[in-house]
Amino acid sequence: MISFTTILLASAAVTISLAVPLDDGELINRIPDFDFSELGSNLTRRQTYSTDYTTGGTVNYSPGALGQYSVTFSQANDFVVGKGWNPGNTSPITYSGSFSATSGTVSLQIYGWTTNPLVEYYVVENYYPSAPSASVKGTVSSDGGNYNIYASQKMNQPSIQGTANFLQIKSVRTSPRSSGTVTTANHFDAWKGLGLGLGTLNLQVVAVEGYSKASGSVTMNLGYA
Repeated sequence: MISFTTILLASAAVTISLAVPLDDGELINRIPDFDFSELGSNLTRRQTYSTDYTTGGTVNYSPGALGQYSVTFSQANDFVVGKGWNPGNTSPITYSGSFSATSGTVSLQIYGWTTNPLVEYYVVENYYPSAPSASVKGTVSSDGGNYNIYASQKMNQPSIQGTANFLQIKSVRTSPRSSGTVTTANHFDAWKGLGLGLGTLNLQVVAVEGYSKASGSVTMNLGYA
């Protein structure tokens, strides 16, 4: 059984409020029950940007109904917004919408955490202005595209379990898109094959992230395939 939830991660974090559980029949095509929508908690941004995501810019987030949301932002220093599930699972995730950015660094991705071990992961579907330039650990082909895999160890950084050491894994699509299906199991298997195993799935969000004076707009409608 899942419960409908609202949440927002910006320079500071994650707050969860529970509402009425969904009926069992709705689990066949699960709607998002997790929404980044309020500041709170101790999951602060790890980047060395402003600790206040509204400083020097604006972020206007509209959660919409069920799996829908939109966000417009101008000269924003640091934010993450989106909707998803807690806990997530390995079901394919569908999303459709628009992605536009004109400044800063902006990305659209499946964003999640696991515990035991503690891992932060991304499947990046779209980005501005360019993909990461770090060393590629491997590749995976999935859902009509190719992804480069990156991994790095984070030391004494904020996490869903407070300040901790954890692995960060990213699959980054080489041909950006704003609509499609993400078969998360393909990425999880590819990461495992590289010795980058996950733990127990925790939150899993279709998220928009922006920083370094990011400007643009994104609209999304998402669900499980």
